[in-house]
Amino acid sequence: MRLKDKVALITGAGMGMGRAAGLLFAREGAKIVALDVNREAGEETVSRVREQGGEAAFFQCDVGFEDQVKRAITDGVAFFGKLNILFNNAGVLWRDRDFEVTRTVEETWDRVMAINLKGPVFVCKHGIPELIKQGGGSVITTSSVSALRGYRRAQDAYTASKGALISLNRSIAVVYGDRKIRANIIHPGFVDTPMQRELGEESKKAIAQGVPLGRLAQPEDIAYCALFLASDESSYITGAEIMVDGGLTITGG
Repeated sequence: MRLKDKVALITGAGMGMGRAAGLLFAREGAKIVALDVNREAGEETVSRVREQGGEAAFFQCDVGFEDQVKRAITDGVAFFGKLNILFNNAGVLWRDRDFEVTRTVEETWDRVMAINLKGPVFVCKHGIPELIKQGGGSVITTSSVSALRGYRRAQDAYTASKGALISLNRSIAVVYGDRKIRANIIHPGFVDTPMQRELGEESKKAIAQGVPLGRLAQPEDIAYCALFLASDESSYITGAEIMVDGGLTITGG
């Protein structure tokens, strides 16, 4: 019960790392405010949380639009009475239209930035005041190892958005630290989620061979790191970046 009596808001809660975090946080005592653009997926997460004895509520939300984020946070607070944890997990990686800069289409760039970067900004803008009301809280943001290294197969809108989250996180950690707000970044490597499904099994096997630990991450690997950052066990950690990549980044390959 590491999150007993806490309320956690999770974006992108409908599948992958967001769903894994919702289920894990709930098992550890948190009440879950699940946000996702996909109603069916979000409601499935809530159903699974309730099946295991937890409490959760779903609010449909496209994080790229501030009015939707504001409304979802307002409704979540009205439902559970407070917020203690913000997990900025929603994101998109579109390999079929996000390329190197010379092939970048403005519409794609803007939409990726809206979801991956403006989304966390909006969640923090409207969520941090709720955390402050509770005497502090934890903000966790999912970035990517793509923010730390270059790849020949570029997705520059994705990479730039994830890199910007690092600077945003540092600012939040400094600006709101005196109000007991902690802000930390998780850098996942390749995670076996629906986002990676298009790679195919052979490509995933090849990628795993380049990871020192010899496998892709599972969504639960990221969720457990988020759990630590959400809990009081990390009470003296802020402005940090944690790589959950099986050692991929340190290979330099």
